[in-house]
Amino acid sequence: MSLWVDKYRPKKLDQLSYHNGLTENLKALASTGDFPHLLVYGPPGSGKKTRIYGTLYELYGPQVEKLKIDVNTFTTTSNRKLEFNVLSSAHHLEITPSDMGNNDRVVIQDLLKDVASVEQVDFSNSAKSKSKHRFKVVIINEADSLSKDAQAALRRTMEKYSANIRLILVSNTTSGIIAPIKSRTLLVRVPAPSETDIADILSGIAKKEGLKFKPDTDNAKQELFRNIALHSEKNLRRTLLCFETLSMQSETINIDKNTLSLVSIDWEVIIANLAKSIVANKSVANIAKSRVVLYELLSHCIPARTILKRLLFDLISLNNYNDNITQELTEYAALFDERLSLGQKSIFHLEGFVARAMLILDK
Repeated sequence: MSLWVDKYRPKKLDQLSYHNGLTENLKALASTGDFPHLLVYGPPGSGKKTRIYGTLYELYGPQVEKLKIDVNTFTTTSNRKLEFNVLSSAHHLEITPSDMGNNDRVVIQDLLKDVASVEQVDFSNSAKSKSKHRFKVVIINEADSLSKDAQAALRRTMEKYSANIRLILVSNTTSGIIAPIKSRTLLVRVPAPSETDIADILSGIAKKEGLKFKPDTDNAKQELFRNIALHSEKNLRRTLLCFETLSMQSETINIDKNTLSLVSIDWEVIIANLAKSIVANKSVANIAKSRVVLYELLSHCIPARTILKRLLFDLISLNNYNDNITQELTEYAALFDERLSLGQKSIFHLEGFVARAMLILDK
């Protein structure tokens, strides 16, 4: 049994139901003989990875669905050995170098050099073989979180081995990508789906799953689907998880005002409570209590930058979007966000932001 996020994920570009113009452009790119490096960016849950894998299907056919996970070992300049997971098929690799922190340059230099220095050969003479390309695709997740050294190494790889490798960089924004990389890639923006797009997707899933609603009217269901989309900030992945959670709570989904309150995400509630605590009690003792909460969030694999971003938004909201407070909090959030990317102990920088926020709010 798989989650609806995976069960209903389109495998081909033709199966995508929104942003049709973008879909046609990607199909045209895949059909050309000169496939470029891509920088695919857009908000979380907009369907970036789904479109990338749909494009790979256009390039290579169903072979890209046969995935395996390999563990690669790298040695840093200080002779420290690091293990790194690589998701791959016969035609592509998917990596997240930013997981290695400041050692992401080692992954870029060693792994990509090994892949790119070998010419890809297709031994299949079958008429069914769709692969006509002699290059291998490498998908790099969280490209905007790569260090400047790693991005410089990436630029050299793109120049030297462009005959044997194509890079698809995935990021939420382009602000963290250096200009030389942007100039060597085709930028593809994937906007968040609209409320109507999400409502249509949820309506189709509800019919396939045979879900029951009360009241069972089209207007009530459409309003529920739009509310779920807004509650999930138009993040399609989160929307599907939220809708599946809602469907599992009872055989019939009761559509009323309180429906969405049943599917609040635990870690978001914890951060919201932390923000209220910071506003209410600006003391050293409360910083120590905040540290315990932050450790708990980090130990449950909530990314530090996600915690920082959510905490910032909650603090701004609690202060009624005051212009001066919003500006100061945002400036320091940006500072500590940069420090998170440069340092290794996330708790120090998150705790530093909490202390700074207390000073700003105490003025």
